[in-house]
Amino acid sequence: MALVLLSGRSGSGKSVALRALEDQGYYCVDNIPVSLIPTLVQKVRHEHAELAFSIDARNQLEELAQFDQVYEQLLDQASRPLVIFTDAEESTLLKRFSETRRRHPLTHAGLSLNEAIARERELLSPIASRADLLIDTTTLSSNKLRELVLDRVLGREGARLDILFESFGYKNGVPIDADYVFDARCLANPHWDPLLRPHSGRDEPVIAFFEQQPRVGEFIWQVRIFLETWLPRFEQENRSYLTVAIGCTGGQHRSVYVAEQLAAHFRQKRPHTQVRHRDIK
Repeated sequence: MALVLLSGRSGSGKSVALRALEDQGYYCVDNIPVSLIPTLVQKVRHEHAELAFSIDARNQLEELAQFDQVYEQLLDQASRPLVIFTDAEESTLLKRFSETRRRHPLTHAGLSLNEAIARERELLSPIASRADLLIDTTTLSSNKLRELVLDRVLGREGARLDILFESFGYKNGVPIDADYVFDARCLANPHWDPLLRPHSGRDEPVIAFFEQQPRVGEFIWQVRIFLETWLPRFEQENRSYLTVAIGCTGGQHRSVYVAEQLAAHFRQKRPHTQVRHRDIK
């Protein structure tokens, strides 16, 4: 049986993620009281092999406080859930609520929208701390979020531990969903060559430039050795996913090239290894 627990702050896209799984045949329940999850799993597991439940701040406080206990109970029932938590920068959440004019579920308690968003982070922190997969939706469209959720959930059985290499630009902020962050700004920068500037780290002229830089190869090798050393430890802890972020200044050249090279190497033994370039449009 496949069991997915979805959570996240309001406006971060968890409903989009739940609908994506429902479209794939998952039996889905939105905003289920936490205490009812084990009972419902036992009730429907023989009729539905794939279940997905959404948990959010509309739950009563005493229900959310039971999450750790319920999670352990599911483990005792041999129903280890995949926990996915969606989130976004607070400025993005504010903008989304302003654009849709929807009411935040916590504003009825007399809180302002800013206060409600901050309070929601506190309420959902026990779930976020258990997350196998934390998805930052700040820059993701609904279609990209659906694609990412389905890639990670449906491709889960192909490897014990799936890896996502994500390139990014520091000028746009560090991804909040990264487990490891490696800084490639110490490498030679093609940006200063007018002929290379329009290209990305996936294009042949930039690839040829980096292949002539011994330190680039050394950087990649050292990151690779680090990951190969520690990935087995994560697998021993039953981790399902690991996000490795590679950053440079603009997220166009160095980080993109390094992420592509690392993904190509790890994909040889881990076919479900993925690569994402956050700041390439």
